[in-house]
Parts: sequence; structure tokens; C-alpha cells
Amino acid sequence: MSAQTIRLLVAGVLFLHGIAHLGALTALLVNRSGHNTDGWLPARSWLFPSLAPATFAASALWVLSAIGFVATALSFWGLLIPGDLWRQLAVASSIVSATGIVLFLGTWPVFNTTAALGVNISVTVALLWLHWPPIELFGK
Repeated sequence: MSAQTIRLLVAGVLFLHGIAHLGALTALLVNRSGHNTDGWLPARSWLFPSLAPATFAASALWVLSAIGFVATALSFWGLLIPGDLWRQLAVASSIVSATGIVLFLGTWPVFNTTAALGVNISVTVALLWLHWPPIELFGK
């Protein structure tokens, strides 16, 4: 696979994951009334049940994740944010996103939850343990 293809895939996944967080945020805000709409439930934390519904807390995590992943994709391309920051931004965004998913488990449909956790785990493992993509490939 060419470096350009890898570059497009990495940036695309990071950007789309950020945009998906905005979709989850929209669903949270629409469903805060307590109604189940297409599998999306109001944000309720199993760890902090007194925050029911905890739309503000969940929304804050989702906004941070969305901004973080979009910023990561821009940084990966060297747009607006220095290119050497993308790895740190990606790991931090993955941790914030995974924290939100775990704290509000059951709020989102199973497929969305599984897919989001899969991306978060993949990003973290690829960057911290596999050291992929290699710095030599992109110079950052």
C-alpha cells in the first residue's frame, strides 16, 4: 500500500470518527426528553446514576472527542495544527471517547458503541504499542 493511500486512510478514519461524535451528540440532545428514538437513549451513567439524564456530562465528552479527532486529522495533514502533534491528539481523543462510552454504556446502539470502541482501541494500540504508522513514512 502506498504512503499516500495510508495517509488518506488514517486521516479519513480520524476525521470520520470525529464527525460521528457530532452525530452521537445530536442524538443525545434530541433524545434528552427520555424517549427512545431508533435505539438512542438519554445519557445515563451507570457509575453516576444521580446524573440522570446526564446530557451535559455526556455532551462535554462528545464535544471534546469530536474536536479532538477532527483536530487530529487536520494535524495529520499539517493543516492549522502542527503535524507533530497528531499522535498525542489521537491518543488523548481516544481516551476521552472511550471514557465517555464506558461511563454512558447503553446510551447508544450496540453497533455504534462497538464500532466507536473499536476505533478508539485501534488508534491507541496502533500508536502506543505498534508505533504505527512509522514516523519514517511521514516524517512526523
